[in-house]
Amino acid sequence: MCGIAGLSLHGRAVPDAALLQRLTDALAHRGPDGAGHHVAANVALAHTRLAIIDLAGGDQPLFAGPAALVGNGEVYNYRELRTENQLACATGSDCEPPLHLFRRDGLAFAERLRGMYALAVHDRATRQVVLARDPFGIKPLYTAELPGGIAFASEPQALIGAGLVAPRLRPEARAELLQMQFTTGAETIFEGIHRVLPGETIAIAEGRVLERRRRAALPEGGPAPVTEAEALVRFDVAFRSSVELHQRSDVPYGMFLSGGTDSAAVLAMMARLNEAPVRAFTAGFDVPDSQKGGAADERERAAALARAAGARHETVTVGEADVWRHLPEIVAGMDDPAADYAIIPTWFLARRARQEVKVVLSGEGGDELLGGYGRYRAAMRPWWLGGKAPRTRGAFDRLDVLREAPTGWRDGIAAAEAAVALPGRTRLMAAQALDVADWLPNDLLIKLDRCLMAHGVEGRTPFLDTAMAEAVFRLPDGLKVRKGAGKWLLREWLARNFPASEPHRPKQGFTVPVGAWIGARAERLGPLVAAQPGVMEIARPEKVVALFKAAAGKREGFAAWHLLFYALWHRRHVEGVMPQGDTFEYLAAR
Repeated sequence: MCGIAGLSLHGRAVPDAALLQRLTDALAHRGPDGAGHHVAANVALAHTRLAIIDLAGGDQPLFAGPAALVGNGEVYNYRELRTENQLACATGSDCEPPLHLFRRDGLAFAERLRGMYALAVHDRATRQVVLARDPFGIKPLYTAELPGGIAFASEPQALIGAGLVAPRLRPEARAELLQMQFTTGAETIFEGIHRVLPGETIAIAEGRVLERRRRAALPEGGPAPVTEAEALVRFDVAFRSSVELHQRSDVPYGMFLSGGTDSAAVLAMMARLNEAPVRAFTAGFDVPDSQKGGAADERERAAALARAAGARHETVTVGEADVWRHLPEIVAGMDDPAADYAIIPTWFLARRARQEVKVVLSGEGGDELLGGYGRYRAAMRPWWLGGKAPRTRGAFDRLDVLREAPTGWRDGIAAAEAAVALPGRTRLMAAQALDVADWLPNDLLIKLDRCLMAHGVEGRTPFLDTAMAEAVFRLPDGLKVRKGAGKWLLREWLARNFPASEPHRPKQGFTVPVGAWIGARAERLGPLVAAQPGVMEIARPEKVVALFKAAAGKREGFAAWHLLFYALWHRRHVEGVMPQGDTFEYLAAR
């Protein structure tokens, strides 16, 4: 992973060196191992490097003829691309083959890539800048149209911090964040900043967008006929290939291990492919039994999995004091906000893992590709049997906390539902595709990217691979959901390949005891949150205080967490106050 940024200006305008440096400085945390610039005519590219492949020769920008490239992420099949296309590469960088493919194939260059990437290419011959993002949206990329052209960067905060865009909020996106914990579509929560969509390639010239094209993450069509035996073989081949590619690294790597089936499968395959013990990291919470509030502690189960696989296992214990001390810093990293409480253990895991490794594999995407969530089973049923569309109820519904009931907060999801309902897809496939379109890139993957980048760690997701999607997305519904359980095929694969994982145990789900933590500090925390300018604008202070006092309740705790997240996020990214002190000191400071 790295950070990239750049400018494409109108006419004969010349990029300002100080502005380019401000963009680079804002992305320094993404690339602590070096930085580079390319400026030609009215175009500038910037790169901050986290060195993973070709440590000595992989500095960027990369050059080939009249073209220059900067990239964030990894192109895992870079060796195959070099060999199959007979590319004469000057470096061992995984990002150099895409540069040569661009010179040969133009805007179609990304069709052959397997990986997670956000790439920017400047072609001096055509005077174009081309941006490309991987099909699942694992790596972020944002654009902003300016009076003098177009700017882009790996994070919105870089565009704001460089003075290119003011941090003005879109009320529609704020409503999405409060109700769903993430925002949807191409528009971000900031006016004037847009996401390059997953799989999108954009051609820009003279500071204007000329063309957009998009590569789908999921195959079209309905379920394909296949037996369970055939499906298991197909999964094994595709999963082995994907994990093998995701392990390509010139630096030490490990994995994040929970007690669930997705990370158990990653562990099992890594143990198969590695002679040395797999390095595995698990988070748990230091919470008294009386305050757990239903929080699942996966440490014991993860330790058992690690022992069975012969892994070298590390446990990270997260206590309440640790959370209050570091929460402003954690939330500050979520500039494109996702109020997912899993940012807490992910941030602490990344901090610990960085002491030993620079790359971690994780299980994100297993539920989405193989049908794991309970909401999928609800979506499969017709409405008269209790079926319902995903995300029809918001976090603040019927709580009477906000000054005005959020409206239109589901419009983005509804638009995505219509877009993914392709001919032949079952209700289950449509629900999976909906999550792949928005929930995955705009919640889970933002969480992983920002929390790991805060510590200079690269996160890799072997389930989120186009070849994996081809192998499993069009499986019959009965190979995904059976006997009331999701991910049937994955469970059967684990039963044969890693029986110690007990794959047919009921899915427990991962929770964080935020309600218990908030409730224990409600007397102090509630008034602080209620008094924040961002919260005062949208919520009644006395109702906020009452909500925090009731945070031991599941719904109340969830809503209180959203408000706490939003208060901290607004203070950093709208008011511009840098984190200083613990949560209470940060909120109290004036």
